[in-house]
Amino acid sequence: MEEKVELFIKQLTPDVYMMDEGHMACGYIVVGIEKVCVIDTMNGFNDVKKAVREITDKPIVVVNTHGHGDHIFGNIYFDEAYLNPDDFDLAEESANMPVFVKACKEFGIKMPPFKPIKEGDVINLGGKTLEVYNLPGHTAGGIVLLLKEDRILFTGDSVNHHLWMMLKHSLSLAEYAKSVDRILFLKDKADRLLHGHTAGFDDISLLTCLRDGVQEILDGKTENDKDFKWSGGTCRQHNFKVLEGKEYSQTDEYVIYYKP
Repeated sequence: MEEKVELFIKQLTPDVYMMDEGHMACGYIVVGIEKVCVIDTMNGFNDVKKAVREITDKPIVVVNTHGHGDHIFGNIYFDEAYLNPDDFDLAEESANMPVFVKACKEFGIKMPPFKPIKEGDVINLGGKTLEVYNLPGHTAGGIVLLLKEDRILFTGDSVNHHLWMMLKHSLSLAEYAKSVDRILFLKDKADRLLHGHTAGFDDISLLTCLRDGVQEILDGKTENDKDFKWSGGTCRQHNFKVLEGKEYSQTDEYVIYYKP
C-alpha cells in the first residue's frame, strides 16, 4: 500500500530489530545465520519486506502473534505467514474490514494464505531459535515467542502496558489468568520482553506484574477503577503497578481494560 506512515527501524541487539510504524504498532526482525523471522507486520502502510531486505537477503519466515489487523495487514508484502489456527477466523474478519478491502483492490494486492503454528513449534533460523507458546486471552489464538539464545520474549498484545481484554474476541479475565499461570515459567527463560506497542525493552517482570493486576480485578479490588470510552463502547480500566528499579519502556501508567 502507499506509504502514508513513517516506518522507524531501531537495532536493539546485533540480531534483533524493532520496526515502529508511526508509533501505532511494532513488529520485529530476528536475524539468524540461515534465515530471518519477521514477527508481526503491522498495518501495511510500509513495505515490510523491503525493510527487511535493507538488512539481509536471507530467506524470510513471517509469524503473526495474533489476528488483529495492526499485526497482520503488512502480510500483503509476503507470500505466506504463520498464525495460530484459533485466530484464523479473527484474521479473516480483520482482512474483510471495508477500508482494507478497498485499499487492496486499489493497489491490486491481497492477503497471502496463513499456515498454522502452535505451541511446541520451534523456528530454527540458524544459531537463533524461536520457541512458540500459546497465550490465549487478548485473542483466542494469541502466541508468544521465546528467542532462546537471547532470552527475549516476544508477546504481541498478550502482555503489554495497556492490555485490551474488552474486545469481542477476548477471553474472560479468569481464562487469561490461567493462560498466564501456565507459561509463567518463561520468566526464568527470558530477561526482557518486547510487545506490539512499545518503545523498547521491558523487564520480564512485566509478565508477573500484569498477572497480579488481573488478580486484583478478579478479587474485586476495583474501587478505584474508572470508565473508559473507546470505539466499541464503554469498559472499565484498572491500573496495575510495576517494580521499582526495573527497566520498562514507558514510565506513565499501566492499565488493563476489561468488561464491567
